[in-house]
Amino acid sequence: MTPENVQAYLTELQGRVGSVTVYGSIYKLRRAAELIAKGFEFGWLAEIEKDLALVMQPKSKLDRLVLAEVLLEGGLTLITEAENSIQTDLPRARGVRNGLMIALLAVHPMRLKNFAGLELARTIIDLKGPWWIVLPHQSTKSRRPDERRLPDLLKPYINVYVSNWRPILMRSDSPGKALWLSSNHGGPMSYDGIERAISETTRSTIGVDVSPHLFHISGASTAAVHGGHVPHLGSALLHHTNPRVTEEHYNRASSMSGAQAYAAITEMYRRR
Repeated sequence: MTPENVQAYLTELQGRVGSVTVYGSIYKLRRAAELIAKGFEFGWLAEIEKDLALVMQPKSKLDRLVLAEVLLEGGLTLITEAENSIQTDLPRARGVRNGLMIALLAVHPMRLKNFAGLELARTIIDLKGPWWIVLPHQSTKSRRPDERRLPDLLKPYINVYVSNWRPILMRSDSPGKALWLSSNHGGPMSYDGIERAISETTRSTIGVDVSPHLFHISGASTAAVHGGHVPHLGSALLHHTNPRVTEEHYNRASSMSGAQAYAAITEMYRRR
């Protein structure tokens, strides 16, 4: 552990990763060094860490910001295309499943842990009319129950997935309750498998890799753009106890709206 070796490591890092990752890597290196060699002085490494903290800039997610209506339309379109495909039943069922994932997350962004764990008749329930998502308090981050009626728009898509396509994915007589089933083995999809499917599906469907976490940003931004007149809509949508968590997205929406209005005014006067 020498300044020369750390500088070489730092140069290599800066050539392939972002500033936040560079800072985090040096921070972890310093902590590990202090724990392993408690008698040594690593103040010089702490100074490098402080310098990196001053210049790090989180990567903007703006280039991957997609409003909820675009995600919803993409998901529903994929379902229709999969159902009308000439492929065999298994890839068609997978396409319907992936499309429903996108559409459901678009209207009800939730933690991936809860989304991956949805189970029929327990946390996603057909009340002989509307479908509901019912999350008990012990499974939510806020430790409050989260109960929501899904839009009627989704009802026929959920019905056809559960009755027609999910049994094809299951490929057995075992009445499992998991909503999302793997097309590889017929059992419940893993956390990582669902995350990968969502990212790959949004990339291929709408041209942008929208991770499950970015659906939260999409929801808050959509609420800000289209429902800015409704106080704390984004906080309620994401089940945040502190409305300030979504303030960033309202500020972004205000900036976007302001920029559009300003451009319209300048164009009007330019034409005059």
